[in-house]
Amino acid sequence: MLAIARQRMLGQSFKKILPAVSVLRSYSSAAKQITVREALNSALDEEMSADPKVFLMGEEVGEYQGAYKITKGLLEKYGPERVLDTPITEAGFTGIGVGAAYCGLKPVVEFMTFNFSMQAIDHIINSAAKSNYMSAGQISVPIVFRGPNGAAAGVGAQHSQCYAAWYASCPGLKVLSPYNSEDARGLLKAAIRDPDPVVFLENELLYGESFPVSDEVLDSSFCLPIGKAKIEREGKDVTITAFSKMVGYALKCLSTSMSNAKQNLSGEKLEDEPGDSGSHAAEMLEKDGIYAEVINLRSIRPLDRSTINASVRKTNRLITVEEGFPQHGLGAEICASVVEESFSYLDAPVERIAGADVPMPYAANLERMAVPQVEDIVRAAKRACYRSVPLAATA
Repeated sequence: MLAIARQRMLGQSFKKILPAVSVLRSYSSAAKQITVREALNSALDEEMSADPKVFLMGEEVGEYQGAYKITKGLLEKYGPERVLDTPITEAGFTGIGVGAAYCGLKPVVEFMTFNFSMQAIDHIINSAAKSNYMSAGQISVPIVFRGPNGAAAGVGAQHSQCYAAWYASCPGLKVLSPYNSEDARGLLKAAIRDPDPVVFLENELLYGESFPVSDEVLDSSFCLPIGKAKIEREGKDVTITAFSKMVGYALKCLSTSMSNAKQNLSGEKLEDEPGDSGSHAAEMLEKDGIYAEVINLRSIRPLDRSTINASVRKTNRLITVEEGFPQHGLGAEICASVVEESFSYLDAPVERIAGADVPMPYAANLERMAVPQVEDIVRAAKRACYRSVPLAATA
């Protein structure tokens, strides 16, 4: 009798729960969420499956599944001839990759961090970037150099540099920097298919972040155009340009509800990094009646100057945001482009938000001060819209 009573109670409980479960199922099928890590992994998997010329090489990309687990499962699926673990010699394996690209293969070279790409910069610049021009178009170099770029958290000055401006200054290279899962998947596919060398700058702190993606993005044929920015949020008062993690700071600062998705090299969960907040920079501005237009650059070289200038001609104000050093940075190039092409449309001085002009500190409190924060963007937007005292007036 007791067993029968329990069965009846369970049956009644399930009847109450089932409608809620069905609602959750229908919701999840309508809004698929994947992490940036999963987006990169799926892009590599699909391009390797579609083209036998594509292969991966780098430190710990095979047996260890990748230092950041981007190449997880690919060694087992494609074997050691297409997923190559290399010695700790960036100059060596990068040179081998460039040589393979000369011969018609399509290498994807992973740097454990782009700070280590300095060991191989001769091959990237002199061998990969310039060969097509110096051979009068006879040599194509279809190679992708990818890995985490810029500051992580507590890794010191020698592991925190942003190389966007470095590589974007070199003709012959294409430089891409994704923000969300859609960017990561679509841009990496485009990079692998491109006949020219591509530098693909990711962000370590975004690997574990989840973003909603459509069925179109998950289709194996999905690919984003190189050289085209995306207007993430439309506005009329001020244009904010950003790339990589700084798009999140301009658009939707990392929320505490998403912090559990952060993982370290071994996939373990991390605590919130200093400066993380649920605040939305654009929404914070809207409370003061300022409607910002946020542009996700996506492509650093070629730069989508037309989209940037069209936005500035609409909003009449410009703020650039980047993690890198301010001098000779990407923001300086964007400001120069706007001054050259849209100067008469500006109603306020252009503003650059960048990292501090110092090597990255190791201490957490100093590190936070050395990289742009949401508050910096908000203050700059208010200055541009004459809602606060300009910096020149306080000097």
